[in-house]
Amino acid sequence: MSKTPTPHINAKKEDIAKIVLMPGDPLRAKKIAEVYLENVKLVNEVRNMFIYTGTYKGIEVTIAGSGMGCPSIGIYSYELFKFYDVDYIIRVGSGGSYNENINVYDIYNVKEAFGESNYAKIAANIDSNIIESGQDLFNKIEMVAANKGIKTHKGRCHSSDVFYRYDDSMNFAKQNKLDVVEMESYALFANAIVTNKQAACLLTISDSFITNEATTAEERQNNFMQMIELALDTALELK
Repeated sequence: MSKTPTPHINAKKEDIAKIVLMPGDPLRAKKIAEVYLENVKLVNEVRNMFIYTGTYKGIEVTIAGSGMGCPSIGIYSYELFKFYDVDYIIRVGSGGSYNENINVYDIYNVKEAFGESNYAKIAANIDSNIIESGQDLFNKIEMVAANKGIKTHKGRCHSSDVFYRYDDSMNFAKQNKLDVVEMESYALFANAIVTNKQAACLLTISDSFITNEATTAEERQNNFMQMIELALDTALELK
């Protein structure tokens, strides 16, 4: 077998853990690995999409950048599930709030992803614009959050293909019962289903369509650590 099973990831198969945390920004992946992992090794830098593997409290974990949007996370998550035998991927990202009860820096555990593309149909033969997260993994995150005293919101997330939308985002959100918006979970969940694996998506709210509050890129990189710790402690429970 080739030591580099895919054209987008040049890690050896044994360099990728069974549990992967997946932020969008590769620099955020670097930050998470440096802060939380021991014996860290950079295992991929193709296209500067950094992937790191190390140990967290004795278990092996990989932190992998996904890039932005369904096409990008679609490639990386599928290859990790299919060719690197990853069992669990937890996306850890940022999201915008459509809901007056969900504020900047709140944590959102995505139960359903609402997509607007043909990604799931083409990649996984799923003919639905709503796809659920892996329920075992979703429930494990909720259990760990409760044990740690962390409040999570949960429900339906808008997994949008468009950042700069032509029509009214808030009206669209109300029509489709959407709480928050991001750009990757729909493809991630579809890939988990077609490969018979488990995926979840945790978001820290970075901006609000209600209050117009917003965070900077630096704040998103440095101040979302409660979400990261929740994901890592969930990884401990998976082992």
